[in-house]
Amino acid sequence: MKRCEASEQMLLIQWCNLNKHIYKGLEMIFHIPNGGTRNKTEAANLKKQGVRAGVPDLFLPVPRGNYNGLFIELKYGKNKATENQKEWIYRLNNQGYLAVICNGFDEAKNTIEKYLTL
Repeated sequence: MKRCEASEQMLLIQWCNLNKHIYKGLEMIFHIPNGGTRNKTEAANLKKQGVRAGVPDLFLPVPRGNYNGLFIELKYGKNKATENQKEWIYRLNNQGYLAVICNGFDEAKNTIEKYLTL
């Protein structure tokens, strides 16, 4: 499989599933499917249902330290965060979450491990 954001995220979720017995709360991580290609009708319906551009890819709703939970926007290679994504990261951090942009599986895994050991 060619490495891309989707494959990096699949690898990360696989790692989470394999390590949920080591890190309490890791089983709570989930993907927020805001991205992807959709036809106009489906995109309009999802927007009416509350989909918001720029919301991070993953959420771990487990409080640690002074944080309410962890949001991760996962990127890979030369892909960079959009302005909407940066704005969401900023706003979430101001609401008491740890919200970060990670480049690839390794950075995201390390971020999760550090977060869960706070």
